[in-house]
Order: sequence, then C-alpha cells, then structure tokens
Amino acid sequence: MRETILCGLIGTGIGASLTPIMHEEEGRAQSLPYVYRILDLDVMGLAPSDIGELLTYAKRFGFRGLNITHPCKQLVIEHLDELSPDAAKLGAVNTVLFEGGKAIGHNTDWSGFGRNFDTGLPGAKLDRVVQLGAGGAGAAVAYAALTRGARVLTLVDSSLARAQELARTLAVQFPTQSVVAKHTDDLADALAGADGLIHATPMGMAAHPGMAFSPDLLRPDLWVAEIVYRPLETELLRQARLIGAPTLSGGGMTVFQAVDAFRIFTGIEPDSDRMLAHMTALVQGEQAAVAR
Repeated sequence: MRETILCGLIGTGIGASLTPIMHEEEGRAQSLPYVYRILDLDVMGLAPSDIGELLTYAKRFGFRGLNITHPCKQLVIEHLDELSPDAAKLGAVNTVLFEGGKAIGHNTDWSGFGRNFDTGLPGAKLDRVVQLGAGGAGAAVAYAALTRGARVLTLVDSSLARAQELARTLAVQFPTQSVVAKHTDDLADALAGADGLIHATPMGMAAHPGMAFSPDLLRPDLWVAEIVYRPLETELLRQARLIGAPTLSGGGMTVFQAVDAFRIFTGIEPDSDRMLAHMTALVQGEQAAVAR
C-alpha cells in the first residue's frame, strides 16, 4: 500500500478555501492516497508569529508539504532551510516542501498567474501594461508580467509609497525593462496608452462588490486580466466583455497555483484541465446557491 501524502494549508480565515477540495480530488483522479488539511491559525488559537512552531509540528507529523497564505507568506521565510530562486526574488513563499530533512520554500503565485495568462490571453500585446494594486499578490503578479516580457509596467496603487517600493525591487531584477509607480489618481492617464490592465486588488470579490474605477476607462483594445476568482465574473470583467475587450478571469490563476503545488508535493504532473473544470463547477455551485 502506498504511503499517504499528507499536505495542508496554513493561514487565517481559510475555512472556505477550495484548495483542499481541488488537491484531494486530483489525488483521487491520480489514484493517490492524498490527504489535504486546513490549518487555520484563528481556529487553532495561534498567531502568525507561531508559523515556525507550526512548521516544526507539520514536519514531525509527516506532512509532505504545506501551502502558505495570508498573513504568513513573508513570516515563514526565516523558518525555512532553502528557497527556490523565484521565492527568493519575490521575498514571499506560498508552498513549502519537506524533503531530505529540509523545509524548502517555493512561490506558485507568480507561476499560477503566468500560466493562466499564457493560456487565456495568448499573443497579448505587452509593450505597456498597467497593474492596479501593488500589495498582497501584487508583487507575484507583477513579477509574472515582467517575466512574460512587459516592456513598461506601471504599478498603480492607493499608496504611492507601496507602489514605489515594489517598483524599485522589480527594477533591480529586470534592468532592461521599465517599472513605473503611480498613484490611483493617475490611473486614467496610465490606461490611456496601455495595451492591457492587470487588476490585483480585492475589489470585485463577493465581500467587496463593484469596480475599483469607472468603466469609462475601459476600451475594446485594452485586455483585462483579473486575479479575483470568487465570483468568476467580476464587475470589471463583465464591463470589459460588454465592450468586447479581451478578458482573463482569476480562476485559472488559482488552479495553476494548485497545479504547480501538486507537482511539487507529489512529483506527478496533474491534469490542469480537469482541475480547472472542477474549480469552475465548485465556484458556479456556490454562486447558484447564493442566488437561490
């Protein structure tokens, strides 16, 4: 009998995460004895600063790997033995593999967005890209855009200082490309000459309905990529589609994050199409339940 592959997700307020369901379903499809557990800091009465202790226990109790989400993606780093090159550059870890007695940190946020972009917007023009949102997942998404060849990336945020800090970091890593920081007051000017928009703020989520800016700023020739996936069609994507603009939902990013983590944990290539279909059905089921 094959040894059970035990994995988990660490974060706060993560009880409704779809990650465990996606991982376990793909494990069943691959005939793997795969168990994925939620380790919610709030439920366990732990603080984010306890992440090191939790990692020690996870390793001791035979976990193969862990996904890490808010607010521990930076805090976990000091408790790891090694970092993948991309995780080191980003200064954030969302996947930890226990192997050879070591805890090794990876980042699949950036690769998840990148693979989703490649699949959903193939051939999209990348001369001038605007990203709205420089916090949270913003660093990983911006990193992905630059690895895809964005010639000029303008980071727009309600905190100019936050956008400037991220721009400085990325400029060092991508010296042949241009990374610019602007305040949200300058969004209209930034979008006027842009090829595409990446939306990386919480606006559009079920708990934050609506759009972060006026739909009048959208154009049919401006592609729009979203990172929000609950709901799959945010107000931003709905408005962009109404005028015929190319769009990309955040669902694929979520799936490809899980695809890459599954591969890291198991050494097996998962079926990304199957995982995407499963995730889409789950989210649509949630939306239908709310509508009833």
